[in-house]
Amino acid sequence: MPTIRHTSAVALRWMWLTAVLFLAALYLLSGLTVPPSPVATEPKNVSAASLMPSASSPDPLSELPADLRDVVVQLNQARANRLADLDLESADVADWTTICRRLSLSLVGTGMSMQEIRQLQSLTESERTARHLRNLLSSTRHHDYWAERYTRFLVGAEEGPFLVFRRRRFRHWLADQFASNRRYDGIVRDLITAEGLWTDRPEVNFYTVTYDSGDDGPDPIRLAARTSRVFLGLRIDCLQCHDDFLGNVSLGDADDLRFGTQQDFHQLAAFFTAARSNGLQGVRNGPVDYQYKYLDSDQEESVPAAVPFGEAWMPESGNPRRRLATWLTSPDNRQAARSAVSHVWALLFGRARGESVDNLPLDEPMDAETKILVDDFIANGFDLRRLIAAIVMSDEFRVDSRAGFHVTARHDAAGAVFPLVRLRPEQIAGSVIQSSRVHTIDRDSSFLVQLQKFGGTNDFLKRYGDRGEDEFAADATTISQRLVMLNGKLVDESVDYNPVLNASAHVLMFSGDDDEIVRNAYWCVLNRPPDQEESDHFVARLDATDYRRGAIEDLFWTLLNSSEFAWNH
Repeated sequence: MPTIRHTSAVALRWMWLTAVLFLAALYLLSGLTVPPSPVATEPKNVSAASLMPSASSPDPLSELPADLRDVVVQLNQARANRLADLDLESADVADWTTICRRLSLSLVGTGMSMQEIRQLQSLTESERTARHLRNLLSSTRHHDYWAERYTRFLVGAEEGPFLVFRRRRFRHWLADQFASNRRYDGIVRDLITAEGLWTDRPEVNFYTVTYDSGDDGPDPIRLAARTSRVFLGLRIDCLQCHDDFLGNVSLGDADDLRFGTQQDFHQLAAFFTAARSNGLQGVRNGPVDYQYKYLDSDQEESVPAAVPFGEAWMPESGNPRRRLATWLTSPDNRQAARSAVSHVWALLFGRARGESVDNLPLDEPMDAETKILVDDFIANGFDLRRLIAAIVMSDEFRVDSRAGFHVTARHDAAGAVFPLVRLRPEQIAGSVIQSSRVHTIDRDSSFLVQLQKFGGTNDFLKRYGDRGEDEFAADATTISQRLVMLNGKLVDESVDYNPVLNASAHVLMFSGDDDEIVRNAYWCVLNRPPDQEESDHFVARLDATDYRRGAIEDLFWTLLNSSEFAWNH
């Protein structure tokens, strides 16, 4: 009898263990089921011609609200006038696949998935760009990706001081703001007036990231430099030590511009001395208390809080940081709105509109397109999504990067063609991983897929390198970076024949013939179909081998290592 009881107990324990392992496997693999239709089957009731890219696409502006359409028309006319004044020809509008890939790269940091492409192909061509834009703006992928990009812009790329800085909390807070379509001025006010603990109030991390250089509290000098660059688009860091002797920094009101002074910088910094570190209560408000010894002075003096221009836009009394926040978000402060437009433009195009995203001198007039965008941004309550839509639906974003004429540096600088911009490291990693999946990778993907993406991206960035805070630097590809793409673990795992996870296996399993295999591989990796020469070349290679799995892996590997894949164009 004891033997029977012992045997039963052992059997029961094994049954429980088996059940737990089975449930764990189901959890890890949930969402991995891939129906054959997304790869092999073209959308029904849609003409074959409409599935292919077309340079003569129907007007997508018909899908926009009337008031936003008017803004885009103004942008297009301003661009046309500028090109006419410069005697420059414009390239044609790009096909819908190219435009939608640009949207995905700039808004979510990856190329399109096959699932997204098939969904867009089921629509009329005039609907595709606007629909893809709406889908991306409401996607958690966009909220998370732009939260990371804005985190770098607002607090830098460093990890910050131990214990008092929570980068992940700050990033998640920004993602929540984007998800709720919080207006830009509201985000700025929350950052400037933040109070409380860095764990309880994530926006407080805008201050605590400077604790390592402050006196056990926020560093007013670093905060002044960051605020001027991020929220005003002005580089006034040099004024910390001396007046502007070279005429590089113009401040003051529009009708009375002057050279910047040390006082301008430190009076702005004085606002941030009102943010006091109060132990377990975190950051709290207090009075302005700033002492500084200027360059030609013999002793320290008390520095009042003041703004470098537009003093009339700031309340005369009240909480110092709240007064500063009101000034920064005032509709009259067009320089602040211009700075916001400049940053969004750079995120969408991959480079600044002018010399730099955060160097917009007050004495440098806005060009016509920037003025239109700033006016609309202010008039519509600092709506970031509307600003994004206005930019990406304009001709300057939709124009082709290739043209029937010789493209010069003048064409590129004037926006006559779309700029060729090398993808950021995390965009390359994200695009490699997404190209290996038929379905869109998001929060609804299986835990296993999300874990692989997280680990694969981090490992890739360690080897490939990260640009850090200098997001829009036009660095050249290094030899080591090319080797990571040619021989790296991420690319190798992405092209591997894996029937459960990888598109390379699904393409072979569900495509009807060799021509469709090649076409689907191009859609997955480059988000376009192959031209006839490309198709003939790879179909011939598939036809000439008995090891088709290896040939398809080689096809994916070749496309991932192409120059076209590594650039936004």
